[in-house]
Amino acid sequence: MRDGFVKVAAGTPKIRVADCRYNAEQIFILMREADRQGVRVLCLPELCLTGYTCADLFLQDTLIRGAEEGLATILEATKNLDMIAAIGLPVRDKWDNKLYNCAAVIQKGDILGLVAKTYLPNYGEFYEQRWFTPSGGIGGVNHMVELCGKQVSLSCNGLFACEDLEDLVIGVEICEDLWAPEPPSAVLAQKGATIILNLSASNELAGKAAYRRSLVTGQSGRLVCGYVYADAGEGESTTDLVFAGHNMIAENGVILAERRFAAGLTVSEIDVSRLVYERRRMNTYVPRPGTPEIWRTYFTMELEKTHLTRSVSPTPFVPTDETDRADRCNEILCIAALGLKKRLEHTNAKTAVVGLSGGLDSTLAILITAVAMGMLNRPATDIIAVTMPCFGTTDRTRSNAVELAERLGATLKRIDIGEAVRQHFKDIGQSMDNHDVTFENAQARERTQVLMDIANQTGGIVIGTGDLSELALGWATYNGDHMSMYAVNAGIPKTLVRHLVSFISDDKEAEDPRLSVVLTDILDTPVSPELLPAIEGKIAQKTEDLVGPYELHDFFLYYAVRWGFSPRKVFRLAQQAMGKRYDQETILKWLKNFYRRFFAQQFKRSCLPDGPKVGSVALSPRGDWRMPSDAVAALWLEELEGL
Repeated sequence: MRDGFVKVAAGTPKIRVADCRYNAEQIFILMREADRQGVRVLCLPELCLTGYTCADLFLQDTLIRGAEEGLATILEATKNLDMIAAIGLPVRDKWDNKLYNCAAVIQKGDILGLVAKTYLPNYGEFYEQRWFTPSGGIGGVNHMVELCGKQVSLSCNGLFACEDLEDLVIGVEICEDLWAPEPPSAVLAQKGATIILNLSASNELAGKAAYRRSLVTGQSGRLVCGYVYADAGEGESTTDLVFAGHNMIAENGVILAERRFAAGLTVSEIDVSRLVYERRRMNTYVPRPGTPEIWRTYFTMELEKTHLTRSVSPTPFVPTDETDRADRCNEILCIAALGLKKRLEHTNAKTAVVGLSGGLDSTLAILITAVAMGMLNRPATDIIAVTMPCFGTTDRTRSNAVELAERLGATLKRIDIGEAVRQHFKDIGQSMDNHDVTFENAQARERTQVLMDIANQTGGIVIGTGDLSELALGWATYNGDHMSMYAVNAGIPKTLVRHLVSFISDDKEAEDPRLSVVLTDILDTPVSPELLPAIEGKIAQKTEDLVGPYELHDFFLYYAVRWGFSPRKVFRLAQQAMGKRYDQETILKWLKNFYRRFFAQQFKRSCLPDGPKVGSVALSPRGDWRMPSDAVAALWLEELEGL
């Protein structure tokens, strides 16, 4: 449960209809297995102590007593378990002599509370109103009943909150409650529930599983919550219906784990701290006016480090599925090109000027520009591709830049800036032998000056090439490659830049094999600013040797900025995702470097040119990221000490 991860499970015990003793035994066996696996919150199916398909037997005192005795047996057998469990059973209220379809929420042999079902289906194959009374919804039934020898709260508007992990707040609804127009979970989540448990008995029909899955994922996304859905399964009567035990665990619109046509446990971990951060970020996440008050029952739970079984992608910006990745690439290219299209139209730009180095970023920038020109039905010759070789430029990158521009049909300009930079060094007294930051940045700024002046000459705008990862690290020369008139790559991280270029290469292979070949070679070229003299014609300066692997930095960026995770949590997830590729010391080294650079280089991001947001992480000072340029990284770095 540390770092906000709570191991949860949806469990489907194998039952016998109306055999409460047998069912109780199967339930506490399943609970013990869940505890053995480290589960802290367990959801079991609707009416699992009796079976959902008992029909008119629900009206029999014998079955009602059997369910109560079964629950008492479970309480005794699990009194040493620290886990929260929700168990479905019928409960008779002696106060109003009504029968309720309930979830008993238990822990350590105690009943924390009873939650009654709000919406009782009475259509198609369902006849619940024949036996049960609806709770009346939020603000409805709310009083004490006697169960298992103690007074227990019975309601529909209760939450169960952990004193030791304040972000863990549990709400409960039952089966049809989710299918109704106003599910109780909506109010429960607005009042603080981060995990919703749904005890269900949803029979299986052709096509129903997909719709059920969409309900669970949609509700978890809409409410920004974890959703644990436990379905009845094997052992229910098959007189007319079949139950498949379709269990799901979802978090904020994403299925974490799913199981169908099997009894047993479906286990994953819900990150409640992540959910709370997202709700805090969304100022529209507020309770609607007039919402009834919700009572809270508090419980304690020992905090332990949760062993993670949920998938943590090493490339959070890049879908792992090939089809999804292709769709994402196509979508991003369209978004970026549409942004540039609008800027070209608005400024009446006659040309789009791109500094083409033969590297990945400038390649993507000119490819996006070509798409935008196509949208405008303008010729590719309106793109002015400028190659500006200098001291570190290699034959490989120079020839790739020329070939790329020619294959795209752009207007190509070759301007050697070496003499201009030498004159500048002479003017300021910079030695050619001193390869310091001035030596490097003077070249970058000279290139930007050339591009700006060509744009003025041709009535155009300069297209920026820097990507999101470089902006995060400040890996750009201030007023050099840092500046442009529209930065098409500003929202695209380096790991995704590579896949976008690869996607276009594959897409163009049949149409223009030579273009595909040059794009492939660019993909194989080490990432470098080429600002230091080449060594025997080879690139002397490799970016990732200096600032660290971009796949690590993109991972850090995603979790630190998008989700606001603490440095320790980012470190833990990085180990989980990439521990087989990088040892602990390497991850920690570059994580510290990420925070140092991210804080120190904010001044560059505070005056960025415009550029399109294409994903959930953006660093524009006018949009997603507002940070003072003088913020200090000390607290973040201190958290990493001693790891």
